Amino acid sequence: MINEIEKHPLVLHHLTRLRDVSTDASAFRRSCAALTRVVVAEAAKDLRTESFDVETPLETTEGWRVLGPIVFVPILRAGLGMLESAIETVPGSRVGYIGMERDEATAEANCYYAKMPDLESASRIYLLDPMLATGGSAAQCVDQLKQRGAKEIVMVCIVAAPEGIALMKELHPDVAIVTASVDRQLNEKKYILPGLGDFGDRLFDT
Repeated sequence: MINEIEKHPLVLHHLTRLRDVSTDASAFRRSCAALTRVVVAEAAKDLRTESFDVETPLETTEGWRVLGPIVFVPILRAGLGMLESAIETVPGSRVGYIGMERDEATAEANCYYAKMPDLESASRIYLLDPMLATGGSAAQCVDQLKQRGAKEIVMVCIVAAPEGIALMKELHPDVAIVTASVDRQLNEKKYILPGLGDFGDRLFDT
C-alpha cells in the first residue's frame, strides 16, 4: 500500500522549501521536522488504542491511549533528521538504529550497524528514511527488522521514486509506504527527480 499526502497544504509548503536549492541547512532542518510531523501523523492514524477513565478538572470521562510499544528505526544518517519529530508525535516510542552505506559506483547499499530494542513485542515499527530512491537500502533494512521478529512495518519517507516503490512492492508487499510525494523517476546516478538533492548533506550542511 502506498499513501501519498502531497496535497496537504503544510506538505506542499515544507516540501517546496526542501526542494529549493537556496534553502540553507537551518531552514532545511526546520522544514524536515515540520514535514515529518505531518507524515508520521498520517502513518499513525490507524494505530490501535484502548480506552480508560480519566479525570478532568470537572468529572470522569473516557480517555484513549495508543497501544504500544511503537518503535521508530531511522536509517542512518539522513533518517536522524526525522527521528526527534517522530518520537514527539507518537508518545512512549522506542528507538532502534540501522546504518546503511551506499556504494557510489554501484548504487548498492550495505548494512554496517544495527541496534534494536525488542521488536517481537512491538505493535508497529516505523522505518524512517527521507528518500526512497532505488529501494535497495529500505528492502535490506526491512530484511534486518524481520529477522529480529518485526511483524508490522511501515516505511515513512518524504520523497519516493516509482522505482523504489516497485522494488518494495516486489520484495516486501506487506510493508505499507507513507510519503509526502511520489516523484517522477531516478536519473542515471540513481538520484530522485525532481527530488531535493542529497538529503543528508543538506540536513547536516556537509
